[in-house]
Amino acid sequence: MGHFGDHQISIYVDGMIGGTTPSITTDLASLEAAAAQVLDPAPLGYIVPSAGGGSTARANVAAFERWRIVPRMLRDHATRELATEVLGTPMAAPVILGPVGVQTLAHPDGELASARAATAMGLPFVQSTQADHSIEQVAEASGDGARWYQLYWPSDPELCESFLARARAAGYTHLVVTLDTTLLGWRPKDLDRGYLPFLANQGIATYTSDPVFNARLEKPAAEDPVAAGIAFAGVFPNPGLTWDQLPWLRERWPGPIVLKGIQHVDDARLARDHGVEGIVVSNHGGRQVDGAVASLDVLPAIAEAVGDDLCVLFDSGVRSGPDVLKALALGAEAVLLGRPYLYGLALGGQPGVEHVLRCLLAELDLTLANAGYADHRDLSPDALVRT
Repeated sequence: MGHFGDHQISIYVDGMIGGTTPSITTDLASLEAAAAQVLDPAPLGYIVPSAGGGSTARANVAAFERWRIVPRMLRDHATRELATEVLGTPMAAPVILGPVGVQTLAHPDGELASARAATAMGLPFVQSTQADHSIEQVAEASGDGARWYQLYWPSDPELCESFLARARAAGYTHLVVTLDTTLLGWRPKDLDRGYLPFLANQGIATYTSDPVFNARLEKPAAEDPVAAGIAFAGVFPNPGLTWDQLPWLRERWPGPIVLKGIQHVDDARLARDHGVEGIVVSNHGGRQVDGAVASLDVLPAIAEAVGDDLCVLFDSGVRSGPDVLKALALGAEAVLLGRPYLYGLALGGQPGVEHVLRCLLAELDLTLANAGYADHRDLSPDALVRT
């Protein structure tokens, strides 16, 4: 039986015998710097930075550093298992490609390349509402791969119903509702450039391919992209959302519903009490509230409070295999990966995404083994110490 960690052997063989080395670094922490060399300033300024001065993004990374793995010895890990099932979705490892908008800023193939890479690796892909390819196009690119749909809940109920109906018809099985972005956060890197791609008709393909949205336009989006961008800006903000509206969503989505953006134990309990199936402990990678708590710092208490009742997922700050292990040990069933796979997309399209995923899973596999575990489900907070 093969393991993801075997990937390192193939790299060594290629180097020592074939004379070839990876075209993209295997040091996942260096991906951002490498991507910065190929991205134009405006896309780079949109993809990489976070809200305000970036303190939440820095806190996410620092939180992982405070938890240290305590390896155990002489525990059989010759055969290891990373495959798992999350809310009925089988996956090759407890890693999901999280929703990232406007992926064509990184590469012309955008979400199509990422979805194909996810399927090739046996991992689910979460399609963002703010994609530059339609719900249907990405579903086709996914082939027989697992796909979930992420909803930015628009203020237009008819438009929301249309998004949900289209996603169901295209074979998306799970709904991931992002709660933390009913308004855009204050993002100086974009503001200083006056740069918001949606107003240039980028990242709004979900809208411009929608019959309800198009019926609101005087001219097709292709003929008047500025008007389409303004129309999008009129339905995207939805600060009036409340817990009381979740039953409306449940009536229109028959599959599992996951609420993304939970940072407080009381909100996790409210999610449970409102009958959803899962949550994502997330601060949107620091892109919304500057000075917010690191996601990893709140994960243990949330997992303890609702982990028996809800599927607890995690994102924000995951950059490496050890990061994945730490999140799993602290109570997450799986992690959602964000910026790292987008850096792979920028550096090499679909093969670049697959490279990043292979490296991440290889490092996770080897870290799990060298820490003395054969199955990620055996991880617990006892595998770590906090410094």
